[in-house]
Amino acid sequence: MTAATQVRLARRPQGEPDDATYRVTHDPVPEPADGQLLLRVVYVSLDPYVRGRMSDAPSYAAPMEVGDVIVGGTVCEVVESRHPDYTAGDIVLSYSGWQTHALSDGSGLRRVDASVVPVSTALGVLGMPGFTAYAGLLEIGRPQPGETVVVAAATGPVGSAVGQVARVKGARAVGIAGGPQKCLALLDDFGFDAAVDHRSDAFAEQLADAVPDGVDVYFENVGGRVTREVLRHVNTYARMPVCGLVSGYNATSAPEGPDRLPGFMGLVLRKSLTVRGFIQDEFTGSHGRDFVREMSGWVADGSVRYREDVVEGLESAPEAFRGLLTGRNFGKLLVRVGEDPTR
Repeated sequence: MTAATQVRLARRPQGEPDDATYRVTHDPVPEPADGQLLLRVVYVSLDPYVRGRMSDAPSYAAPMEVGDVIVGGTVCEVVESRHPDYTAGDIVLSYSGWQTHALSDGSGLRRVDASVVPVSTALGVLGMPGFTAYAGLLEIGRPQPGETVVVAAATGPVGSAVGQVARVKGARAVGIAGGPQKCLALLDDFGFDAAVDHRSDAFAEQLADAVPDGVDVYFENVGGRVTREVLRHVNTYARMPVCGLVSGYNATSAPEGPDRLPGFMGLVLRKSLTVRGFIQDEFTGSHGRDFVREMSGWVADGSVRYREDVVEGLESAPEAFRGLLTGRNFGKLLVRVGEDPTR
């Protein structure tokens, strides 16, 4: 090992992150002290919430500081350990961010069993995105057999899991995605009951046809035009878990047009809607063990399928992240930073 590479926040972006948002640095590979272990990053997870952490606007998590390594979940190999609980060769889930190597004192690490499923799934269907779908849908959405569940960004790691878990629970799953290829995958690969292309000129009509009995659960992770159309079809007592609003993450000003808040609040009142924002980690205590048991079983028996979009090399992370915010990814977006020793 010669050097460790990091991708750092060079400046806070205005709108879409560009090349000037990032700075690549190189340092000697660190040596672990007593009680520490050296991690080699194998996979980095790219997730929309990171855009919010680049800003200093008020949020549920502290912003990154300029100069910080870009945050993100990682799967890592322990290459050297001076920690009693870990040995070289262990594969762990960490939060090391966009870099090739990191030191850890063991806090927050979780071993990943490569004999069961690919280790990359710890960042996707069996990790934070999968848990976001599972906990938000079951705790807030509470789908009942025969109800209609709608989710946007439906081929992403959260959306695809939402629809499939809804079907496991006996509900009807309608996915909204961008483009015919993604819509076909929703039907053929993920088993949704209906798929609607939000890029189609006939989006509104297609959505209406897909939800003839209305919408009982709308899992919100996009916002904007998609949400406005879905809200036209919500039933009385519909539930709306809100885990993200990715369509506005690069916005630099408020949307043009009339103030739609009064109309939305009138709809909430008139339809007795439940609208509940959430951050996935608030449910780890109540749902964490159930998630591991149930989702692992559903993946094993094929009830829940997943798709990964893997780009190669840490240098690819900034451009891949830009694409994530505009819907270019197809599945869980990962960067393979280094060799996966389990494959």
